[in-house]
Amino acid sequence: MIEKTITLDEVSLVDFLGVENTNIRELSAAFPMSKIISRGNEITIRGTSSEINRITEILESLQQHYLRYGKITSDNVKSYLNQTEDEPVTTAAPTDDDVFLYGNKGVVIRMKTANQLAMVEAAAKHDIVFAVGPAGTGKTYTAVAIAVKALKNKEVRKIIITRPAVEAGENLGFLPGDLKEKIDPYLRPIYDALDDMIPAEKLKLYIENRTIEIAPLAYMRGRTLNNAFILLDEAQNTTTMQLKMFLTRMGPTSKTIITGDRTQVDLPTKMKSGLSEALGILDGVPGIGFIQLDGRDVVRHKLVRLIIEAYEKSEATHESRK
Repeated sequence: MIEKTITLDEVSLVDFLGVENTNIRELSAAFPMSKIISRGNEITIRGTSSEINRITEILESLQQHYLRYGKITSDNVKSYLNQTEDEPVTTAAPTDDDVFLYGNKGVVIRMKTANQLAMVEAAAKHDIVFAVGPAGTGKTYTAVAIAVKALKNKEVRKIIITRPAVEAGENLGFLPGDLKEKIDPYLRPIYDALDDMIPAEKLKLYIENRTIEIAPLAYMRGRTLNNAFILLDEAQNTTTMQLKMFLTRMGPTSKTIITGDRTQVDLPTKMKSGLSEALGILDGVPGIGFIQLDGRDVVRHKLVRLIIEAYEKSEATHESRK
């Protein structure tokens, strides 16, 4: 009798194992000569080599099924068990070609516009990507999805997400709580995106062990970030020195995406946006990609697109009168 341990990644244990481990008990009943033990996120199998291989195939396919559909039922377990040993164990349905990532509870994440897809392609080709565009175009969400997929594929060891804590018409100092409690509301869009993509238990673990780090931009000073996917959100609210500091944190095995909206700068009057300056300074530098999103990429309420177009028209009229 031999032993093998399988680690369950990216799953909610209750949803995968079933209430009171019903799914594992279903699997154990089909292999009475083997012993299947569940402890935390690890499953230990003891038995003959042939049975262990078969159980491993089924467990791996169940993991893929969970990542696709967000849950495992006893019927799912039975369907995999009923496949003959001669045929490979496959998931219940073929993958969709346009699915970018299967998120939490089976949430399907797709690129919804041509420019969002261009962001994905640019991130694959370049180590630094600037994605600039108005509100509602999915810049942050797409960037987070790209980073999460890289982490799941073990292309990087960690994700670091940061944004400047600039007060958008409100005084940060008068908000209640400690620094983390003051900053967290500014980072809420990032948490919302992560909630869609990673099971709650796994996300909590990732944040606790710093596999995923979410922090204000000021916390990046003095660091060298290796083997990481680094996201800078709301980059229009960085100063030139802040953005230069951020860009020079990259280690040799890191990738970076910078997102921002040049029409929503909350910096003090007369202070230049580091994003606007960087777009000019870095234009043409090899290894840096630039993606411009616009009103056609808006994926929020249809009125958001019309609002953006109205403001753009007003600004163009104002500039022509100068």
